Amino acid sequence: MSPILSGLGGITVKGYGHFGPVRDTGAMFPLQVITVGPAGASSVSFTNIPNTYTHLQVRLIGRDSPAATVGDLRFRFNSDSGNNYTYHSLQGDGSSAISVAQTATNYGRFGRNTLVASSSTASVFCANIVDILDYSNTNKNKTVRTLAGYDTNGSGRIELLSSLWMSTSAITSIEMVSDGGSFVQYTQFALYGVKSA
Repeated sequence: MSPILSGLGGITVKGYGHFGPVRDTGAMFPLQVITVGPAGASSVSFTNIPNTYTHLQVRLIGRDSPAATVGDLRFRFNSDSGNNYTYHSLQGDGSSAISVAQTATNYGRFGRNTLVASSSTASVFCANIVDILDYSNTNKNKTVRTLAGYDTNGSGRIELLSSLWMSTSAITSIEMVSDGGSFVQYTQFALYGVKSA
């Protein structure tokens, strides 16, 4: 049986469930969205990130403008340009697989050779989902995991990547850079805060 609620103008609304406080059971909250305009952008940044969530997630669709067919999507946390990043990447293209690892670099990676360039198939964008774990925990170095990929009508690439920022500082800003040029129009980055159950 559901309660009947009277609305304005004679509208009747059926209400289901419980009317008490809602318990947080784990959820994502949109924080910031950046969409690149017609002039392109050499970098984009999320700033003033609050420390009130457990994890962060970045979702993006991207394309860049260098002559190469694919590029790296690099990041820095809190403007740290020291050699404090490392990453491991496993990629497949349907016929072969490769793995790459690098330590002590001055950028982390949200994607390696998955950012589709303007010289590639028209209108194709990569898609990346990036989880930044325990971003506000000051007792841990920061771990990033990425699932990325693109398809160019029969060829393409998929990637699983992990990156590490060797710092226990809480993350308050994220700068993202294309390794060989600039992000093109309609590239979009969305930042979410994730609360644990």
